[in-house]
Amino acid sequence: MIRICIILAVFFLLLAPAEIAAAADIEKGREIARQHCARCHVIGDHNRMGGIGSTPSFPLLRKMQDWRERFGTFYNRRPHPVHVRVEGVRRWTDLPPNAEPFTITQGNVEDILAFVETLAEGS
Repeated sequence: MIRICIILAVFFLLLAPAEIAAAADIEKGREIARQHCARCHVIGDHNRMGGIGSTPSFPLLRKMQDWRERFGTFYNRRPHPVHVRVEGVRRWTDLPPNAEPFTITQGNVEDILAFVETLAEGS
């Protein structure tokens, strides 16, 4: 019985990223990244020479073992809570924004994840 549970758990862990990518909109994620994330981050060929030097690029973040978790929770990682609003997620800071604030949905976060999934690992 335990063996079956372990097999099912592994199966669902491997299936989860594919399900997210299938449900999410890659092009919408790309557009959100171009419109908002590219203000600070290099997101790929779109702005290879852009971004702020102290911020990691999407391709660099994509190389990290925990990149999915990082992108899936970016809005709670500094400095994002100051200027990124996610519908239904409580802000934990009242600091003034250092960039034009914008609001996205949890579905948009999944769209961004789907877009980042398309970036070549190690590019």
